[in-house]
Amino acid sequence: MWSGEPNASLVSIVRGLEPGTALDVGCGEGADAIWLAGLGWQVTAIDVSEVALRRARAAAGRIDVELEWLHAGLLEATLPPGGFDLVSAQYPALLRTATHDAERSLLSAVAPHGHLLVVHHADVDVEEARSHGFDPNDYVSPADVATMLDDDWEVVVDDRRPRHVVAGAGAGHTHDVILHAQRVR
Repeated sequence: MWSGEPNASLVSIVRGLEPGTALDVGCGEGADAIWLAGLGWQVTAIDVSEVALRRARAAAGRIDVELEWLHAGLLEATLPPGGFDLVSAQYPALLRTATHDAERSLLSAVAPHGHLLVVHHADVDVEEARSHGFDPNDYVSPADVATMLDDDWEVVVDDRRPRHVVAGAGAGHTHDVILHAQRVR
């Protein structure tokens, strides 16, 4: 179980944006998607875990917000090209491919003048992760997405920041890497 609170990076970046359409990639138990919907965003939330989506639907039902929940991975989901004013991927487990499929899918979902936010934990102990059967190098990072940006994008934030989470899974991570980019055309 996660904290049930929206991710701080999302909160700090989205607070100044006009609500529109949002895609929450790897929404998990739905805290970010529910928070966005509460601010007036029209949210599509996707995740590969039906258990997480069931918990997310229940949490949204308790506060009476409506969202579109999709049981799919990013590459399998049928998403409109340029269909979202905000694409948020908070700690997503997107596999790297030689053809950069996940990175291209993230970028193509962002509408003109829309925002992309990709956040991951910084300072991950690779050997520790591998001992648990997870190799962080197999997954897309914010830096991987940043290398795909061209002149159609403006980087707003590309940074390592402190993270202050005291409860729930992931509470042991103290810093995040954040990429916030806006499609300028």
